[in-house]
Amino acid sequence: MEIKNFTITKRDGTKDRFSLDKIMNAIVKAFESVDKPVDLGSIYKILSHLELREDIKVEDIQNQVEEALMREGYYQVAKSFMLYRQQHTEDRETLEKLKFLSDYCDAANAATGSKYDANANVEHKNIATLIGELPKASFIRLNRRLLTDRIKKMYGKPMSDEYIDMLTHHFIYKNDETSLANYCASITMYPWLIGGTTSIGGNSTAPTNLKSFCGGFVNMVFMVSSMLSGACATPEFLMYMNYFIQKEYGQDYYKDPDRVVDLSLKQRTIDKVITDYFEQIVYSLNQPTGARNYQAVFWNVAYYDRPYFESLFGEFYFPDGSKPDWDGLSWLQKRFMKWFNKERTKTVLTFPVETMALLTKDGDCVDKEWADFTAEMYAEGHSFFTYMSDNADSLSSCCRLRNEIQDNGFSYTLGAGGVSTGSKSVLTINLNRCIQYAVNNGKDYREFLTHIIDLCHKVQLAYNENLKELQSHGMLPLFDAGYINIARQYLTIGINGMVEAAEFMGLEINDNPKYLAFVQEVLGLVEKKNKEYRTKDVLFNCEMIPAENVGVKHAKWDREDGYFVPRDCYNSYFYVVEDDSLNIIDKFKLHGAPYIQHLTGGSALHMNLEEHLSKTQYRQLLCVAAKEGCNYFTFNIPNTICNDCGHIDKRYLHECPKCGSKNVDYMTRIIGYLKRVSNFSLPRQQEEHRRYYAGKEKLVEA
Repeated sequence: MEIKNFTITKRDGTKDRFSLDKIMNAIVKAFESVDKPVDLGSIYKILSHLELREDIKVEDIQNQVEEALMREGYYQVAKSFMLYRQQHTEDRETLEKLKFLSDYCDAANAATGSKYDANANVEHKNIATLIGELPKASFIRLNRRLLTDRIKKMYGKPMSDEYIDMLTHHFIYKNDETSLANYCASITMYPWLIGGTTSIGGNSTAPTNLKSFCGGFVNMVFMVSSMLSGACATPEFLMYMNYFIQKEYGQDYYKDPDRVVDLSLKQRTIDKVITDYFEQIVYSLNQPTGARNYQAVFWNVAYYDRPYFESLFGEFYFPDGSKPDWDGLSWLQKRFMKWFNKERTKTVLTFPVETMALLTKDGDCVDKEWADFTAEMYAEGHSFFTYMSDNADSLSSCCRLRNEIQDNGFSYTLGAGGVSTGSKSVLTINLNRCIQYAVNNGKDYREFLTHIIDLCHKVQLAYNENLKELQSHGMLPLFDAGYINIARQYLTIGINGMVEAAEFMGLEINDNPKYLAFVQEVLGLVEKKNKEYRTKDVLFNCEMIPAENVGVKHAKWDREDGYFVPRDCYNSYFYVVEDDSLNIIDKFKLHGAPYIQHLTGGSALHMNLEEHLSKTQYRQLLCVAAKEGCNYFTFNIPNTICNDCGHIDKRYLHECPKCGSKNVDYMTRIIGYLKRVSNFSLPRQQEEHRRYYAGKEKLVEA
């Protein structure tokens, strides 16, 4: 062992000067603990086996000491040294948990207090959320061990070590490491329709009427969501509900919704029965649950125009041989949207996240009736996503995940889309760090990025093998029961820091040829590898991830390590969110076809507006989106919530119009879902305050 002056990396990632005395003292204490004498010569012989280097980790030094003791035959001493390490490890972990417990209790809200995966969907900080937070560090270690063991088995130890190195130095980020479950899914409800929840461990039978459908649906979604770490999309929800309404009240129920059908003293009409069931389902699924660390389930639904519906469900049959009825479903979709929009003026309702699917042709929507209704709902202040495509071969799933539909066979689901599809796992590349590191070290950033992308694909394949092993042991009943088709689940390569990387390269962030070329070049590298690694059993896609949590982390980590960081959060758009120079049309162009063509996993344009537009103006913007090829978007106008009287207004106001109080909060999208800004983590609250909300003067002719 050559002794020289160098640094070591401590457990918390900080650097310290190497100290030979500390190693020698630890060895002496190990001998003393078993009453074994030791002289300086023996110690130096043990030390001679160590191979120390710059930035070596403390754990690696201790591992080498253990091996050196055994190599010299001091087995009892080595065992004592190991036990000493384990005891101190446990003591450190306990102290860390005690400190976390104290910090969490003092935090402003649950999202700010969360150390690993803050999200605003956890509204309340209490003993249940604390219990959910405490084991997360252990889950991360377990998940990393499972994955690195598999990588070693498939590709060797050097690649496993490189993965951990890239992960710990924040070139890449493994999403949802705090959970063993696969990520998000757009499920087909057909297995539940014919067999209840027994195939996934429940005890409920198949629904037989409208009441059992609605109650059973809530239970089924809770069960499915408990086995996912992300969103659960139920695209067939309203289609199935329409089926049971028609079985109960007739095929043409929607033609006379005011007919009284309730013989009780309430004398409810068909419409009131239906909206009561809407209320039961929506309010139940917005309740926090124990299985999700005291947060509501991430529940998504989809609406369709007629061409989309007929393309996706044209060959669908219910168990009794009947086919879905478009006219009834069309009425029910509109009724649900109208009801949900009004209900959001009574209380904060985050879920479901809604997506409207519209087919387009020649720069406009094919189904003019549904395009007009979409514009009408936006004008009335409703907040939902719109997905547009010139063919019905893809839909948006979960928050923004876009998937090709492999076939229109019997296993459908679209969640906001796809056919029994979703994402098994997301591994995100920090583009800003990767590109800066390569340029600063004289490397070709394209070659370096390609290497990182290739590594990510191999890691995802290793994850896929672990998932298959879990399935082989019966641990993934959603797959076995047919709710999800594992072959149609994607392995997702996420990206974050695109805008910041472009700014580092000296590019202007607007619709210009140089910026477009950069975006296409970088995303094209990912798509090339996606195609290279794709097989009949394994699908890859690329997504601009929502980055509620990691967008803040990447900016913080990069700034600490001396990289160029222009803002405190890397957002998920092709424009700078605080930029007030871009008009509304510019942003549609920046999320148009040329920019998103390689994002096979999707991206979402969040059009932040200061006030609501008219139906005519929204209808114009649907045409703009169709013309530009912007296929997934929403309009964000913060809703005002009075903290004193509780009044909710769809407008962005500075005082309550009901009681005049200026003690107001706002409800807007932190990423894909609506929450009070006060529920955001502190860094995300600061990010929201920097967002530029465009006024009507920014609406120019396309």
